[in-house]
Amino acid sequence: MSVLADKLSANKAQGRKSLIVYITAGYPDMDTTLAAVLAAEAAGADLIELGIPFSDPIADGPVIQKAAVASLAAGTTPRSCLELVRRIRSQSQIALGFMTYINLILSYGPEQFARDCREVGVDALIIPDLPPEESDLLQIPCNQHGLDLIQFVTPTSTAERVAMACRSASGFIYCISNTGVTGVRAIDYSAVVPSVELVRQVTDLPVAIGFGIGTPASAWAASRFADGVIVGSAVVQLLETKGIVAVKDLLSSIRQEIDKEGQSDASVS
Repeated sequence: MSVLADKLSANKAQGRKSLIVYITAGYPDMDTTLAAVLAAEAAGADLIELGIPFSDPIADGPVIQKAAVASLAAGTTPRSCLELVRRIRSQSQIALGFMTYINLILSYGPEQFARDCREVGVDALIIPDLPPEESDLLQIPCNQHGLDLIQFVTPTSTAERVAMACRSASGFIYCISNTGVTGVRAIDYSAVVPSVELVRQVTDLPVAIGFGIGTPASAWAASRFADGVIVGSAVVQLLETKGIVAVKDLLSSIRQEIDKEGQSDASVS
């Protein structure tokens, strides 16, 4: 198993909810990104998703789109993101995944990208516009180089598509909470229960809910139905408006809330 899979699976076995944090690489700059990763780890994050900015981030809402545009304008490239991981690895062994889009990887070269990711210490790739029917584009090089390729399910996924996504999945299953894009908003997370149940019928991998989570209350609400939560837009927004300390405070509060839910699950079992 990978570092990522080991960590999230161990959390699941212990009844501890996993906290996954998305940060756009290079926004507002690489030094701040590095500091944000270390702050997130100190606040209790289990996995960091580093977003490699792309010019057409179709899964992302306004906050992350803005961050991607600014990061690209500042000169962020896949290679500079790889170098950022080297810097992170000199100070931290937290599980790290790259979240980006398939055209960027096709331009780089899938096999070379997977090799370079593994060489610097990336644990997983998260590619929202890569459907399971085409996942061999990355699954094969990921398998060769020991990377988890994270698969997605949505509230509209059929049982057949959930099974297809889970068949080759590793690390965890990314359960999108709604049919929109990323961004903090009010969501009834109980609507994802059918998707989570379909996933659990075909795999023992942890399930994490993402999209819409930006407060301790919403993180707690989502964590009731899954093994972990993913927080992104709220973190990116705070990095722009209030800085590292505010990010750490938010994530510490979220960690406390989802730990309560994990304790509740353990007491019930």
